[in-house]
Amino acid sequence: MNHSASQPQVDTRHGALAYAEAVPSILPALFRDSDPTWLLVEEGFTLAREHEVESLFAIANGYVGNRGCLAEGSALSAPATFIAGVFEHPQTPGAVPQLITLPDWAGVRIWISDEPLSIERGQVLEHRRVLDLRRGMLWREWRHRDPHGRITRIVACRLASLSDRHLLLHSVTLTAENYSSVVRFESSIDIDSGSMTFPMPDWKPRRSPERPNVLPLVLRTPGVEVNIAFGVMGQLVASTGTVGEREIDADERRIVERCEMNAEIGTECHLHRLISIFTSREKPRPFEDALSHLNRLLPRGIADAASSHVSEWQPRWQTADIEVVGDDSLQRALRFAEYHLISAANPEDGRVSIGARALTGSAYKGHVFWDTEIYMLPFFTFTHPPSARALLEYRYHTLDAARAKARAAGFRGAMYPWESADTGEETTPKAIITPGGEVMRVLNGEMEVHISADIAYGIWQYWNVTGDEEFFSQCGAEIILETARFWASRGTMESDGRYHIRHVIGPDEYHEDVDDNAYTNLMAAWNLRRGAETASLLQSRWAGRWRELADRLQITEEELKTWSKLADSMFTTFDQQTFLFEQFQGYFAKEPANLKSYEPRSVAMDVILGHERIQRTNIVKQADVVMAAYLLWDEMVPEARGANFRYYESRTGHGSSLSPSIHALMAARLGDGHLAQQYVKQASEIDLGNNMGNAAGGVHAAALGGLWQAMVFGFGGLRTQRDGICLAPNLLSHWRRLSFPLQWRKSTVHISIEPSAVRIAVEGGEPVRVRLDAGSEVIAAPRQEYMADRAQAGWNPWRMLH
Repeated sequence: MNHSASQPQVDTRHGALAYAEAVPSILPALFRDSDPTWLLVEEGFTLAREHEVESLFAIANGYVGNRGCLAEGSALSAPATFIAGVFEHPQTPGAVPQLITLPDWAGVRIWISDEPLSIERGQVLEHRRVLDLRRGMLWREWRHRDPHGRITRIVACRLASLSDRHLLLHSVTLTAENYSSVVRFESSIDIDSGSMTFPMPDWKPRRSPERPNVLPLVLRTPGVEVNIAFGVMGQLVASTGTVGEREIDADERRIVERCEMNAEIGTECHLHRLISIFTSREKPRPFEDALSHLNRLLPRGIADAASSHVSEWQPRWQTADIEVVGDDSLQRALRFAEYHLISAANPEDGRVSIGARALTGSAYKGHVFWDTEIYMLPFFTFTHPPSARALLEYRYHTLDAARAKARAAGFRGAMYPWESADTGEETTPKAIITPGGEVMRVLNGEMEVHISADIAYGIWQYWNVTGDEEFFSQCGAEIILETARFWASRGTMESDGRYHIRHVIGPDEYHEDVDDNAYTNLMAAWNLRRGAETASLLQSRWAGRWRELADRLQITEEELKTWSKLADSMFTTFDQQTFLFEQFQGYFAKEPANLKSYEPRSVAMDVILGHERIQRTNIVKQADVVMAAYLLWDEMVPEARGANFRYYESRTGHGSSLSPSIHALMAARLGDGHLAQQYVKQASEIDLGNNMGNAAGGVHAAALGGLWQAMVFGFGGLRTQRDGICLAPNLLSHWRRLSFPLQWRKSTVHISIEPSAVRIAVEGGEPVRVRLDAGSEVIAAPRQEYMADRAQAGWNPWRMLH
């Protein structure tokens, strides 16, 4: 192939030296944690579980993600690489955008004397995959006897760099334990592989004999003009310093790289690969940028790249790690959750968000739901505000699409899509094919409108916690105003003098096209009030910005007054005697169902009963009124919180992975330790125990965020107020300590809760007001530690320790 002379050249003069010097530095003893609560370990190999294991052991950095598949593959391997924000737009009628599945860059096959080394042939002597959660590195250890009796030991690691988001690293070390032979490593990037969702006829591999140590290629995504460039640098080095031979084959469909050398008995052969990925989303010339990137990396070598990545993880854990003493299984589950959440967000890109399965699998096509703002965003708001801001910026950049959706539906303001991708347009499919072969209309894109209030709620919480006035005034306020305007047009004032919002779907998706869903109406009223309050804040604090917005959006004082009136007139069925909210009009008349009579069950209740039948019952899919009680805690009387939790908990089938964590949180807040323990265990095992049965499609990112919330907001009892934070701890009886850090304004607050005491310490430049549930209060100064002891009835006053 011909390439212009102006293309950047990759300097490989220092490549072999840098790689050879790196060999001792990347051994597991130096680069892997030994604490089992920081390690996820999969012993052995079970072919039937391979898709599930690949999801759990995925690596990512918010820009790019890669499933934890076997490098050589297997009969059921589903290797996949995803880039955030890069979607295919199929031209097939009825098809919706989906996150593109890229060719597998981590695939490496090994030949011993021209015979492939396969986990499915011969005898597996040892095999394990180890995900180092603290360092964000995936390790594999494999010791194998082939049919000829040759024993080979493989130690491999890969990572998606958190310090350099365009960098992927892959290292494979082979030891010939009882033989000498020619060994060959072969890596290929093949568009005909089963991991590709759609064919890519425009893929044009590019290589040059003048650059023998680089494998560049460019591909174009179908249906949209986004170029994706891979720069791949590989080097095979023996422990003796010998550099292996290398050759490249390429055509229009495939690139193959082969590295070969003679392995003497006991010799280690090290294949080290650096992969650079750029797209035209962020750079106009991604191919040139990928090669320039490799030019900068090669002199530093693989050890330096790995060290920089590990160093970047350290401060993230310092502001995120929850410690629970007394439950090692839960401790590991929490770190697993935090690892995948940190891996999912990119604080450097405000035009992408996190899909339901993050960058670990293709389920839900990479689409963004309410999951992000309600379940995941709080983790980032309290542990890494730059990531939280980037996620909210995505909603600001897609605000025009939300306005367009509202106009098309006959409403005003911004009506955010139930599912969205790169453009912010509605991507919920119009219909699906049921397992029975029936075509079923999907109403969520039209009726599950609570997402607009959910986004406003996330913005308000972010601003209150971080004090980020620049984002609030320039971006967040406009979203809150436009979503309030939407709610003012979505419902109608009726003859009973109440404001009704009809034909909706609440979080309980088992019941469609209902009137006055309690969660939707309560959140809409909240949004309307915050809209009026936002206007007042802009007028008093950012007058220039208010004049600009009021003029551009044509907001009048009369409209603002209307928002407050509609919020006050919002219809809910609330019984003053029982303190119950009816989930929607007619819910209390639904057919009672005894969920216990269906236990034990391995599938969701809508699968058992069917779509039509379950709508006639009072079975709830997930937290709905219970979710409203959590989010609007301070707006509900205490009796209503407990009454609604107890009533709806027994009627909830938990058909969504989002449900157990919120029930754990509410049970903890209400002091029901037995239920709280039951639900937090269920929440912690959604992926690690695959108790939903669908972890193969990727980890459940919202459930991971919900688990973090259950610990901090439930068992830790954290609530935020305008001027500080409040704690009402409820530890489980077998826990000896629960501790966690959080960001509040410009300070980091370290909280440690024991059965008989609470300790706090503040880092940063501003004091933090901290209240205990019984009323004890302290303004905690930076660099000081405070403690409050539990008394017979409440807490003793805070005292300074030093």
